[in-house]
Amino acid sequence: MICRTVKANLPDLLLAPKSVSAEVRAHVESCAACGKELQSLEATMALLDTWTAPEVSPYFDTRMAGLMREEQQAAPAGWLERIRARMLFGNHMHMRPLAAAALALIVAVGGGTYAGFGGFSPKPAPVQTASPVIKDLQSLDENAQVFQQLNSMDQQETGDNGGNSL
Repeated sequence: MICRTVKANLPDLLLAPKSVSAEVRAHVESCAACGKELQSLEATMALLDTWTAPEVSPYFDTRMAGLMREEQQAAPAGWLERIRARMLFGNHMHMRPLAAAALALIVAVGGGTYAGFGGFSPKPAPVQTASPVIKDLQSLDENAQVFQQLNSMDQQETGDNGGNSL
């Protein structure tokens, strides 16, 4: 059996030994590393059993309540601190209608955007498809200057070579 699988079951073996399979128990007895890990866990649990919580001061609750009252009654430094204090210590019932309105706005804008009802952008004009012949003629018109330059370059090359072209 794999030690990693057994080590994952060690806390169960320590706390509820009957819930762990016999195969895991046999591996712990035969494997020195897993046995040592189980002994380490048992020692930790024994040490935790001896620990006791410290006694609380009898005046702790009274002092804490006084400090809380002072903090709530103290005036915050500025308007931002007052808003922060209201959000931390105040009743949030007055914020519910505002939160509901903000949520409704977010849902409406998000849903409208998702559905394509934004209305903020104009509808594109319908695209008219032209025949390939018309597209070729338009391309020739648009690039007429380029073709003229190419023709003049070709004539210059044929003039330089003495009329011989490759």
